[in-house]
Amino acid sequence: MPWQQLTRPLRRYPVRPPDSGIARRKSFWEKIHIDPVLVGLLLVLMTSGLVVLYSASGQRIDVVYAQGIRFIVALVGMLVIAQFSPTTFLRWAPAAYLVGVMMLLAVEFFGDMGMGAQRWLVIPGVIRFQPSEMMKLAVPLMVAAYLNRCQLPPRLRDIVVCAIIIGIPVVLIATQPDLGTSLLVASAAVIVVLLAGLSWRLIAFAAALLASALPFLWMSLHNYQRQRVLTFLNPDSDPLGAGWNIIQSTTAIGSGGVWGKGWLQGTQSQLEFLPERHTDFIIAVLGEEFGLVGMLLTLMLYFLIVSRGLWLAGASQDTFGRLVAGSIILTFFIYVFVNVGMVSGILPVVGVPLPLVSYGGTSSVTLLAGFGILMSIHSHRRLLPR
Repeated sequence: MPWQQLTRPLRRYPVRPPDSGIARRKSFWEKIHIDPVLVGLLLVLMTSGLVVLYSASGQRIDVVYAQGIRFIVALVGMLVIAQFSPTTFLRWAPAAYLVGVMMLLAVEFFGDMGMGAQRWLVIPGVIRFQPSEMMKLAVPLMVAAYLNRCQLPPRLRDIVVCAIIIGIPVVLIATQPDLGTSLLVASAAVIVVLLAGLSWRLIAFAAALLASALPFLWMSLHNYQRQRVLTFLNPDSDPLGAGWNIIQSTTAIGSGGVWGKGWLQGTQSQLEFLPERHTDFIIAVLGEEFGLVGMLLTLMLYFLIVSRGLWLAGASQDTFGRLVAGSIILTFFIYVFVNVGMVSGILPVVGVPLPLVSYGGTSSVTLLAGFGILMSIHSHRRLLPR
């Protein structure tokens, strides 16, 4: 099973063939460092995402065109990144981390405001982007690079160092404020630590420490963030205010029934009752127009992508590759779980888009860059004879 492969004992260096025989010849896909199954699944997901986006955006072809261009740029980036060897990522991880932290600091002083938050850096006439997105890759890469030099399973002092590495960017992102992204960055890096073989005793200690810190975390939240948690517990307490989003999203999903109302026929989305319908709540549009069947097919597609990713990660032959590959695909699963959970009302709304379906450029580039790293780790392994 992929998960069993991923959690088997880690080795510091690549495994060598037992009989020092000649490695088998690479296939065409291995020569260009691409996994055709994973790429095919991603293309199907992105194509279906564009179909849903056309309806969710109010049938605006310019929005679909812009998203398509972003997908093409992201795919090219994925192909380029896959050509680099894992040792390149290991070597450049500290530099990427430091650059990312400096850009987060720049956001604090020079960041562009939007929707009540200061999260973007703008290069006039060139690009507007969120530095926090790149930290979804830079932080787990840095943690994996550090643990690659340590004795595994990690000792307490190594865990403390990892906590500092994780904590600095997470705090900077949370102060923008962007609670959703900060939690995702933290999750991606924590997964690396867990895959390194963290003992259950330390996991229990960390859980107890987190539980004891919850009152302080609650006090540190912004008012609108507290309101989101309270609304999650009781959406009907403010149906025309904070509870509006979740009530409309669950209504849209429920009204779709088994087969849905048909493409472009949704009432909640087309009549603009559903907020953020082309970004965070796009799966509610899918549920209303394509019904339970459409949502299950989409979730099955995500399941196949995650399963393939786990298989690729499980074939990694060294510590750094296994930690990074496992973190990339499990974090992708968390994105899907959190988005579906918040739209369906089982999790608080934290502003996490649906991967490769919601409208957005920076997140698409980051996600496909991660898949490029994953395929690089798999394709650059030492190939054993058949």
